[in-house]
Amino acid sequence: MFIHPSVPSAQPLDGILYNGFMDILKPAGSKAPVIYSIIAFFLLYFQAMGINKVLNDQRLLPKPNYLAAMSYLLFTSVFREWSVLSAPLIINTLLIWVLARSCTIYNNPNAKTQLFNIGMLAGLSSLFYFPAIAFSILIFVAIIITRPFSLQEWVVALLGILTPYYFEASWLFLSGRWKSFSLPAVSVNVPIFHETLFASIAIAIILIIILTGMVFAQNNMRRLVVQSRKSWSLIYLYLAVSILVPFLNSTHNFDYWILTAVPAAAFGGAAFLYPERKWFSLLFHWSLVILTFILGFFVR
Repeated sequence: MFIHPSVPSAQPLDGILYNGFMDILKPAGSKAPVIYSIIAFFLLYFQAMGINKVLNDQRLLPKPNYLAAMSYLLFTSVFREWSVLSAPLIINTLLIWVLARSCTIYNNPNAKTQLFNIGMLAGLSSLFYFPAIAFSILIFVAIIITRPFSLQEWVVALLGILTPYYFEASWLFLSGRWKSFSLPAVSVNVPIFHETLFASIAIAIILIIILTGMVFAQNNMRRLVVQSRKSWSLIYLYLAVSILVPFLNSTHNFDYWILTAVPAAAFGGAAFLYPERKWFSLLFHWSLVILTFILGFFVR
């Protein structure tokens, strides 16, 4: 990613904040394209530490470790498209924050403030990449499974989601661009993959790791406290929504699937920790490392 840096290009569903961010970086990026790779690298690193912190803080695994962070960096390194400074890559930072906050609203005395902040983060994510609005489901499900019903809390969360759009509408009105505003046209399509044989093998290995992690996480669920179980439920839902989002695009880019890397890393941490026979972890870890080198240096 540093030797052959990729210059990101805006997609139809990229939001106003992403396009504005790219415009800011364009003068420097045209002279030194590696700046895009540097920013992407630091985002990936902090996202890895973020999802790892969620697992450790919520005690979703038997002991603190860095396996989720390792899994995230490993998964995102395999595919070249996941190291590009795309809108889905940027919003992963915000969505990990949404997940972390959603896991802590249980018995929170300041739940309304927290729910507003969570909603605002979800709304802000959709201004980078519009289909990310689907992750609002995560907030409302978190309210359902962690708190008794309160209409006020639902309204506060909804207001948080709408707040970024209120500021966007105000800016467009004050700058005289109101008539040019239009919501992105979301269409439901079946994603088309144009991946090589090695990329397909890597996808298969990651799926095996995710399924293995799911099995071990489910088998050890009864040993966890109630709050940890609910946090795992949110991660399952996160995975379901992140799989849904690529179907809401008119273009078929593999970049969008990086949204699945966050929950995949959580299950990867379980898959690398629980098996007593360490050959499983070593085999799949080094298989992905080898595929990363092959796809990064030899397959174009």
